[in-house]
Amino acid sequence: MNELIGALDATPVAKSAALEALTFAAPFWERIDHVSMVNTHRVLEAFKEERVSETMLGPTTGYGYGDAGRETLDRLYAKIAGSEKAVVRLQFVSGTHAVACALFGPLRTGDELLSVTGPPYDTLAETISGSGASLRTTGVTYREIDVCRSVRPWEEVVSALSDRTRAVFVQKSRGYSSRPGLSSETVGRIAREVKSALPGCVTIVDNCYGEFVETVEPTARGADLVAGSLIKNPGGGLAPAGGYVAGTAELVDAATDRLTAPGIGSSVGASLGFNRAFFQGLFLAPHVVSQALKGAVFISRLFENMGFRVDPGPGDQRYDIVQSIELGSPHRLKVFCDAIQAWSPVDSYVTPEPWRMPGYEHDVIMAAGTFVQGSSIELSADAPFVEPYRAYVQGGLCLEHAIIAAIHAASRVLSA
Repeated sequence: MNELIGALDATPVAKSAALEALTFAAPFWERIDHVSMVNTHRVLEAFKEERVSETMLGPTTGYGYGDAGRETLDRLYAKIAGSEKAVVRLQFVSGTHAVACALFGPLRTGDELLSVTGPPYDTLAETISGSGASLRTTGVTYREIDVCRSVRPWEEVVSALSDRTRAVFVQKSRGYSSRPGLSSETVGRIAREVKSALPGCVTIVDNCYGEFVETVEPTARGADLVAGSLIKNPGGGLAPAGGYVAGTAELVDAATDRLTAPGIGSSVGASLGFNRAFFQGLFLAPHVVSQALKGAVFISRLFENMGFRVDPGPGDQRYDIVQSIELGSPHRLKVFCDAIQAWSPVDSYVTPEPWRMPGYEHDVIMAAGTFVQGSSIELSADAPFVEPYRAYVQGGLCLEHAIIAAIHAASRVLSA
């Protein structure tokens, strides 16, 4: 590894910082490997219990009635999430779509949604409070607090509940913010305390970027419903699209009624030949997530060594795969994203430019030379093009790619 880094076309300062980062990261990588081993074991146990077979990997068309592979995949996700039920569908177009279905399922006119992790991710804000067919226009009210830095966040959440609060929303990952992610245990404790204080209230979790980072998911600790994207962690880099919801049977059914139609729910959804990618991606997901986490630790230490503010810090406990780097200027942010794109396996010749992506408040620059469009379990970097010009790096199907791309990005930033 040292010889390879020495041969890279990078500045001496970037190479030196990278070599120190490798030494620093080694013990943290061992911990990540342990989590990956535990998670791979529980995935394998689920595959064995469900007797996954070659015949389940084939396609269905049309309505998708009787798709044994799809139904088995649903049960696999439920087992792995520690939940009563799960639905995994190609027809979820994004993580935001899955979360939106999860929110619309139980909420009715006059109910209140309480976000306890501050403002939701940009693309979800329109679902909650937008002028279109949002929760607000159906008569659902919304409040938000931020308990992410609290020592006992569940107490603050319970204090903020009202008689009208029907759902508590938790975004497990940091999103485009500097707040920390939350552990599955903390999310579960919030859910349990909410249920004790207000039995009719449910806790719904945006689990994007958080799957397989820990050895349990929030639903295994008490959350009522989680939702996420297959082109992030659980798809293992192979799923070409799709999303999932997992939790209590009642809430999963309510979410899938929103995905399809009441009375149809989870009984439809043709797999169209993608079952194989979904099964294999799920099998690989614990290892792929471990690679992304190892890359994040290395990148955090590399840029910290060069004097940039990073979050999480290289030695911090992680609850999602997102790593932020505060670059401090639009030029350095642009150069950083250019370098990540230039060292991507797909579209390496393309230069990313900031643009107003659908669902985002500000122009966003996105470096994503990925095999699946928008796949953020593959190495990617994106950022709102506003102060403090903070890049959010996530993914990396293999650690080697993250190391090589990050060193080149560091070298370019130093020269900017």
